[in-house]
This record gives sequence, structure tokens and C-alpha cells, in this order.
Amino acid sequence: MSTKPAVDFTTQIVHADRWGGAEKGAIHQAIHSSVQYGYDQVEDLIAVFQGTAKGGYNYARQGTPTTAALEAKITQMEGGTGSIVFSTGMAALCAMFFTLLKAGDHLVASKFVFGNTNSVFGTLADLGVQVTTVDATDAAQVQAAVRPNTRMVFVETIANPGTQVPDLEGIGALCRDKGLLYVVDNTVASPYLFRPATVGAGLAMNSLTKSIGGHGDALGGAITDTGLFDWARYPNIFEAYRKGDPKGWGLQQVRKKGLRDMGGTLASHSAHQIAVGAETLALRMDRSSATALALAQWLEQHPSVAKVHYPLLPSHPQYARARKHFMAGSWLLSFELKDPGQCLPLCNRLRLPIKATGLADTRTLIIPVAHTIFWEAGPEVRANMGIGDSMIRLSVGLEDAQDLLADFEQALAG
Repeated sequence: MSTKPAVDFTTQIVHADRWGGAEKGAIHQAIHSSVQYGYDQVEDLIAVFQGTAKGGYNYARQGTPTTAALEAKITQMEGGTGSIVFSTGMAALCAMFFTLLKAGDHLVASKFVFGNTNSVFGTLADLGVQVTTVDATDAAQVQAAVRPNTRMVFVETIANPGTQVPDLEGIGALCRDKGLLYVVDNTVASPYLFRPATVGAGLAMNSLTKSIGGHGDALGGAITDTGLFDWARYPNIFEAYRKGDPKGWGLQQVRKKGLRDMGGTLASHSAHQIAVGAETLALRMDRSSATALALAQWLEQHPSVAKVHYPLLPSHPQYARARKHFMAGSWLLSFELKDPGQCLPLCNRLRLPIKATGLADTRTLIIPVAHTIFWEAGPEVRANMGIGDSMIRLSVGLEDAQDLLADFEQALAG
């Protein structure tokens, strides 16, 4: 194994596999497709099952050497103590919610969240978990919602699709004071632009499909423990997992219940694709953020546009907060037209953006929000989340900025 020097973000990622001990001098971790893992002595297998062995694998549903290499890479990115990868971002979220919360618990969450996450809140409520959603851009509203049975607070760093930025620091201080588990979905910002650990989050979540994988060719999700939460104080850890260092209890429970029991396992082939995509994370985030800002500035001046939502526009309500916490504004922006009737025609006139759902592809993606990803939520929920009928969401890709600007100019000219 090579000696690992002190290096910065991208250098660390591109050399992570070989520094981690990839086999036979390979610069990438091998794709381990084996489902079973055998041992010469049955006692060694028992040690893996009982959690007393240092490392080791028993059945691929709980992980493989390939997924473990990706977990180590994500842990490095987030500056955490450990990570678990899953088959999708929603599998990661559901595993975290359903293994760490139980009937009678209370969850406080931002009302500005991804549509599928909002749907999961309804499922949690059906199973007896009380859920309160608030405007998390104001930490006082989060504080007012806390109850004696509150266990967790959940926010997104940059909300999809409205780009609201919660009071990340204020909520972190509140959770620390009250001993609450603070969970931050870092998908839009990515670990390159922002680390939830800097504001006191106990867990960071990433949809690996988006910024980290970055090429729209593999699904995945991850939960990272930042090492800041005291799991010894968390009442929902099963007795069987209260062994050894409490710092590992939370992730152990999520792995056992979320992977072993629920089966949201990331395949080794997908883990390999995501790991390779992650090597260009910083480059892609720098490029797409710069283009998104240029496009947001241009759209804001256009007479047909009523409003543009992008965290690094001075007109954004949380502009100062975004400048403080994020290295750049990321690839997500949304805008609203003055004439809602032009929402669909505009999308059809554009030549470069692909009319498709999804985020953080190398290609720019466009979607009318109310008609698609938030259609099921209904008009009342959309209004509460600030989603107008003419809102259009963009995931800005790696095209040349001038080409995108020219395309929007011709499309808005009608």
C-alpha cells in the first residue's frame, strides 16, 4: 500500500482506492460480484455475524469490498467517521427514518423538501411517527415545534425545487442543546460545496445518483455519521447493538436493519460507477455552479420571467447564509414565468435542456414542477411549499454557458 500524503479534496478522491489497498496494484477497487464470502474456520464467520471481527463480509446484502471502498470515499468527502451506501437515495432516507424512529416518536422537518421525501413523511405518520413540518429557514420555528418526544430534525441544505436554505447553523445549535439527532440531506450542495458536520449535523445524507455519481448512469444513496452525535443518549438503539464504542451504534443499526432486513443494497457494479464518477465531483460542481449562476442572473433580467430562485443571487432571501456556508451555488435553479400558460411551450422550445426528471447529470435537465414531480402533492401542499404553477426546475449541466444562454434567449423570444 502506498503512503498517503496530506492532500486536498480531489487528490484524496482520485487516489482513494489505491491508497486504500486496491488489489494487484489497481488504481480502482475491483468489482466484487460474489454474494457469499467463505472462511477457513467457522469461528471467523461467527465473528463476522456477531460483529466482533475487524472487517469481513458474510452476505452481499450487507455490503461487499466494492461498496466498502465507496463508503470509505464518501466518509472522506464528508469528514465523517463512517458511511453506509444504499441502492438509491430514497432507500438511504427510508432506512435512516424507519430504523431510527419508532411509533410515538416525533420528527421535525423542513417543509421545503424533495417531493418523494414529503411522501415518506406521510408514510411515517401512518406508522405512528408524529411529523411536524415547518419553515426551517427560521430556527425559531423549528424550536417552537420541538416536543418532549422529538427525536430528530431533518432539513435539506438547498431545498429542491425552491432553493430555500435553512438556518443550518441555528438548527445545529438547537439540536446540540436539546440532544436531538440532526440530519442534513446534502444532495444538492454535495460534500464538496458544504459539509453538514460544520453546523453540527449528526448524520449527512447524499443521493449518490446526483452530484457524487454525476453522470446519470447509476442509482445510489448514502448515510454518513459525522461523529458528532452521542448515540449512548439515543433511546431507540436496540439492546443487541449497544456493544463496544457507542460512536458506531447508529450506523450499525441502520446497516443491520436498513440493509440486512430491508434489503436496500447497492450493487457492486453501481458502486464502482459512482466511485469513478466521484473523482470529478469538484470539477463538475465548479463548472455547473458557475453556469447556473450566469443563467440565473440572465433570467432574472428577462421581461418574461417573474422570479428566479438561486441561492447566490443577491435577491434570494437566504443569500447571505448561502454565501457563508457554500463554496458555490450548485446546479439547481428554478424560475417562474409571468405567463403560466407559457410554461410548457417554453420547455418545448428549448433545444439543449432535456425534458426529463433527475438532477446533477452532465446534461442540463428541465421539468415543469407542478405538472410532474409535485403533481401528486396537490395544490394546497404546493402552495405551502412555495411552488407556483409556472415554476420550472433546471438541473444545469456541463454545456458551454453561452450555448445555454443562446438557447434560452431563442426560446423566451417565442
